[in-house]
Amino acid sequence: MKSKSFARRHKRYVPLYLMMIPGLLYLIINNYIPMAGLVIAFKQVNFRKGILASPWVGVSNFEYLFTSKEAFTITRNTILYNLVFIILGTAVAIFIAILLNELRGKFSKKFYQTVILVPYLISMVVVSYLVNALLATETGFINQTIIGALGGEPVSWYSEPKYWPFILVIVNLWKQFGYQSIIYYATVVGLDSGLYEAAAIDGASRWQRIVHVTLPGLRPTIITLTLMSVGRIFYSDFGLFYQVPMNSGPLFDVTNTIDTYVYRGLMQSNNIGMSSAAGFYQSIVGCIVVLLANFTVRKISKEDALF
Repeated sequence: MKSKSFARRHKRYVPLYLMMIPGLLYLIINNYIPMAGLVIAFKQVNFRKGILASPWVGVSNFEYLFTSKEAFTITRNTILYNLVFIILGTAVAIFIAILLNELRGKFSKKFYQTVILVPYLISMVVVSYLVNALLATETGFINQTIIGALGGEPVSWYSEPKYWPFILVIVNLWKQFGYQSIIYYATVVGLDSGLYEAAAIDGASRWQRIVHVTLPGLRPTIITLTLMSVGRIFYSDFGLFYQVPMNSGPLFDVTNTIDTYVYRGLMQSNNIGMSSAAGFYQSIVGCIVVLLANFTVRKISKEDALF
């Protein structure tokens, strides 16, 4: 009797279950089956013997990260850069989203669609090549056009570490704000227009409507995207920290992160176990950070937490 009731109750969901199968298969194949490979982090991989027959080395692969003299530098760079990226990236994306919303209806539809697409297209550009075109010592736009026009001496950007914390932050904003601003803009457009009308009737200024209607409406999206970013706080954009600085040795103190350090180590030693240990470490720490951040959000505002 209970089995018939269960079947009857779930029969109407069969189409949804069928639609779920492709995505579920992809998730299992792409995300869960490869987790068996975590054993590589605890082995000295020998390709002749295979992964299972390779010698077990315990936590020796993890020592490469924690006992090297660069351990503090790469951890500091990875965390601090990501914190700045999260804070500034969120602020700039929200500003652009609100600006686009305020401009809505003030220009022609074609012009407005172009304005909306520009931030996204900017984020899709191959940034490393453009940065090199701007900063190249002999042929770069900044040295040749701006500094040259002012009568200054060309700057050897790829040999001066002091400039790169600012350059990396600016380049990351350049890459990311278009995508994030569109997400925030979609949220703003979906807010109840009646809230704005009620606020206007009550005499609220445009700024007050933004503060008391728009920003509270954006709060769930801000929290979700921030938690997702926090989960990757021990990861770094490899292209940003390796390709944009052109792998320049004098810049390692300010551009070296966990990912670039492991990559260079892998190229030198061909130690796959060490690389796997770094990925394992980053994933575990990222998961813990997300759980702690979500726990904090639940304590402050339970309805805004992810779970």
